[in-house]
Amino acid sequence: MKVFKEGFIHQLNFYPTLFPVSCYFVEEKNELTLVDTALPNSYKSIIDTAQKIGKPLTRIVLTHAHGDHIGSLDKLKEMLPDAMVYISKRDERLLRGDRSLDENENKTPIKGGVPKPGEIKTQPDVLLQEGDRIGSLKAISTPGHTPGSMSFIDERTKAIITGDAFQTRGGVSVSGHMQVLFPFPAMATWNKEDALKSAIKIKNQNPSLLAVGHGKMVKQPGSIIELAISKLEKTIS
Repeated sequence: MKVFKEGFIHQLNFYPTLFPVSCYFVEEKNELTLVDTALPNSYKSIIDTAQKIGKPLTRIVLTHAHGDHIGSLDKLKEMLPDAMVYISKRDERLLRGDRSLDENENKTPIKGGVPKPGEIKTQPDVLLQEGDRIGSLKAISTPGHTPGSMSFIDERTKAIITGDAFQTRGGVSVSGHMQVLFPFPAMATWNKEDALKSAIKIKNQNPSLLAVGHGKMVKQPGSIIELAISKLEKTIS
């Protein structure tokens, strides 16, 4: 595991040369917010990194409910019972193993490593909706990879953590656009059309930093976000 820091954002990058999976600490004045929990064996490194930063981990925020983003959730909640857990109101159903679709949702099947019913014991404390605030973060609804995927923008710096709405491993791309060198996020994407709309929504935030679930962080990512959107548009049109 390697740690990279940009401003208030600490990226914890697990298996960076093989199958990079990242979670993030967002540093507040007196506490830390963790965005995603990486893999089931990641909790020790997460706790160790928080101790090195020297601030208590008080919030656990989930971008979506795939296994490589919720892997250490139960263990962390067991170790930090007072930490508040946040997930979108929509993806809370996926966290419970419910793959059913709403009447108004595209009927393409939900893909990727969704937990089995009862597999995750932790019950979220807060079900997020568009515009909710978590410390310095604002929640942005960015469905596509899953129906309830969310991104989180730090309103101090405009750094944005997007989960799998984008990837940078194998080339910068929008969720659903297949990258031969790292195809896994695309293979686990529920709906490319919604993913494209969400990517445009992220672009319109004018982020100063793009922080993704798979790959390196990118500073001043506006031009590469536009290029990634253009590539996915060509495959849909």
